[in-house]
Amino acid sequence: MAQIIDGKAISAQIKDELKEKVANIKKDGITLCLAVIQVGNDPASSVYVGNKKKACEYIGIESLAYELEENTTQEELLDLIHELNKRQDVNGILVQLPLPKHIDEDMIIRAIDPSKDVDGFHPQSVGALCIGQKGFISCTPAGIIQLLKRSGIEIAGKECVIIGRSNIVGKPMALLLLRENGTVTVAHSKTENLKEVTKRADILVVAVGRPKMITREYVKEGAVVIDVGIHRNENNKLCGDVDYDDVAPICSAITPVPGGVGPMTIAMLMNNCVESAHLNS
Repeated sequence: MAQIIDGKAISAQIKDELKEKVANIKKDGITLCLAVIQVGNDPASSVYVGNKKKACEYIGIESLAYELEENTTQEELLDLIHELNKRQDVNGILVQLPLPKHIDEDMIIRAIDPSKDVDGFHPQSVGALCIGQKGFISCTPAGIIQLLKRSGIEIAGKECVIIGRSNIVGKPMALLLLRENGTVTVAHSKTENLKEVTKRADILVVAVGRPKMITREYVKEGAVVIDVGIHRNENNKLCGDVDYDDVAPICSAITPVPGGVGPMTIAMLMNNCVESAHLNS
């Protein structure tokens, strides 16, 4: 039976480690503060923002919440970001995505000071990752690396296949697996013979955005399967991009949904907030 990779337990472990780090940082008279901006009241975004506030509180980071109306203009949002960039008492700035359609997400991401870009989405952060320099790493891929390492799963020398090429998961995931000496293939909607490609994978990371798309015929026996997707099925139950019940019996390790990758994203956001103390001190 597959090892279930418990993201809740591993994220709790990371948050406890960070709590201790924050206590030590505070002894040096340094306080940490994360500013979280949400535009509109998308229910999923509200849940994420609430979880981020709770995590800040737990590890000892102050948080500022800016809950803006749906009709907030791009200029108003940019003004707020510029003001937070200048504030010495704010270490990290996070703008909850997605934004309303009238706001240019790319422009907003670029407006955040790279030394406060705790989401790791700024082109400077992505460029640093690409050439192996220090910088903030996108939280979901960073969390997946921690899941693998803390579950005793070897990455070096392994065939790693990622399904999905988004800027937030697929591309940074490929760079991080390369950094860990994996042999990496990025598959996507235009990949031919997808099942043949994914069946080569020792480690399969699925970030395709389609509920239960990946069944056992995509998976090599004994593979490690990481499911990044989160959806609600016809019975309003949470499920991932992987058909868990079909795939779990043939793989060596798998992340559940919920309780796999999701909690790690917030743990790594907290990690980036703690790292920001060194960049901003």
